[in-house]
Amino acid sequence: MADENQGAAAPQPSNLPSMNLVGQYIRDLSFENPGAPGSIMAGGGNPAFNVSISVGVKKQADDVYAVELTLNAKANRETTILFNVELVYGGVFRLRNVPEAQLSQLLMIECPRLIFPFARQVLASVTQQGGFPPLMMEPVDFAAIYRQNLAQLAAKQGAAPLTAASAETDKPN
Repeated sequence: MADENQGAAAPQPSNLPSMNLVGQYIRDLSFENPGAPGSIMAGGGNPAFNVSISVGVKKQADDVYAVELTLNAKANRETTILFNVELVYGGVFRLRNVPEAQLSQLLMIECPRLIFPFARQVLASVTQQGGFPPLMMEPVDFAAIYRQNLAQLAAKQGAAPLTAASAETDKPN
């Protein structure tokens, strides 16, 4: 009897929580190199970088959500802008049987964490193709951003439910 069932998949109850990445996309990509070609040939000290990231969620259907990361990166040397890039990178997720209390965390922490490496690669590639060294963003702690935004919302009276998270960093290179 044991041999008959060996190798057969155990039946999965249809009411277990599940999350599937249906697809990924670039909604918007803008790269500006206002001083080209001079900015590429000019030497000088290391540029300063200002990088910001925000997360947005849009419900598409009963169990389908679009989660989008907006990445903005600007590099400048003194008052000269070397490049300015904006990327809106998204993923479509199907979430089934997820308790309402966990839905926000899943959409604002886990979904962005899954698509971030792909958005990071697009950002690195476009800056490199723009004539600069690839911009490699540090990993992002989406849980910390989520907690920070919850604290900000709790401080406000009558705040709306959390639908977006953001963080900004200034990082000299």
